Formats: sequence, structure tokens, C-alpha cells
Amino acid sequence: MPLVEIWSDVVCPWCAIGKARFEQALAAHDGPAPEVRYRSYELDRHAPAEVEGDHVEGLARKYRVPREQAQAMVDRVVAQGAEVGIDFRYDLVRPGNTFDAHRVLHLAHERGLQQEVKDAFLRGYHTEGAAIGRHDEVVRLAAGAGLDGEEVAAVLAGDAHADAVRADEEAALDLGIGGVPFFVFDRRFGVSGAQPAEVFTQALDRLAASA
Repeated sequence: MPLVEIWSDVVCPWCAIGKARFEQALAAHDGPAPEVRYRSYELDRHAPAEVEGDHVEGLARKYRVPREQAQAMVDRVVAQGAEVGIDFRYDLVRPGNTFDAHRVLHLAHERGLQQEVKDAFLRGYHTEGAAIGRHDEVVRLAAGAGLDGEEVAAVLAGDAHADAVRADEEAALDLGIGGVPFFVFDRRFGVSGAQPAEVFTQALDRLAASA
């Protein structure tokens, strides 16, 4: 079965948009469905567990732009998210470190629930205001998506799957991935960014033809 690997981060809005557009293309595609695997990528390895304060002001500081420009960036993301059914709530978002969320996504893959947990993390962070860097929030979201809450808590209490997260990030470097989302089709070719669904359709056609 062909494999599509998607490097992304839970707190990345363009990753959520790109995922939705890819899934639109996948749902409409006539060929055999590929296996889809989510890979780890941290936008900020050094982020604290939870970042307090106004999100727009934080963007303005990060990119060294006026607040009005940062608000325009947010407005653009919100509008494009709405086009694919994502309700971005930047009045609620609580950014934080995503390393542990990525570890749980590796557990979810082992349990056959990676898609469900990925969706829960994205929705929890971008729409519901979940603090994705807090263990209690990660357990709640993962359990709601079908994982055993006690198992998730045990993973978070130790260092399980830490090596897998770092391996994904090393693989990203080896593949020349400098930003996310990034879609790799059977390790043959890649698509960078939250492209229109038509671009993913072309990639799926190419993947099917090469299988």
C-alpha cells in the first residue's frame, strides 16, 4: 500500500488547513487509498508548557511587525480555515510546547487511532482553547478520541516515544523539510504547504501511477 507521510505540528494553523485540503482530495480520489502517517515536527522546541497573554500581540512580537499586521495574518488564517470547515478561535488559543502531544500521537499510531487523536488535538487547540502543552489536557483530548487515559498518562509521566519524535524530526532534516505542513508520497516526492486540493489530487494521481 502506498504511504503518505505528513510532517506537521499541532499548533500550526496551516497544518490544519493543509490536512483538510488533502483529505478533500483523498475523499474525491478514485484510486486506492494510501496509508496516511503523521510525523512529528515542532515549530518551537523551546516553548514553555503554556504561553500566557494575547495571541495577536505574541505574533507581533515574534515576527517583529505592528499589531495591525499581525491581526491581518490572523484574519487571513481564519478566513481560509472557514473555507474548509475549521473554526479558528484565536480569542481562545493557549499555545505551548507540543513535544508530549507528539509522543502521544506515536502511541495513537500503535493503537490504530492516530487520525482520531490528531483530529482531537487540532480541534482542541485551534477551536476549543485546550492548552496543548499541559498533560491533563493532552490526556483528556486523547481519551476522548479513544485512547486509554491511564495509558496516556503513563506515557506522559515517562519518556516513551521521545526517540520516535526525535527520529521524525531528524528525518525531516534529512529530507530537507524546513517548514510544515509537508507531505511526502512514498518517499518519492513531496508537496510543501497547505496547497489547494487540486494539487493534492495531482499528487495522488502521480502516486497511483507509480505504484
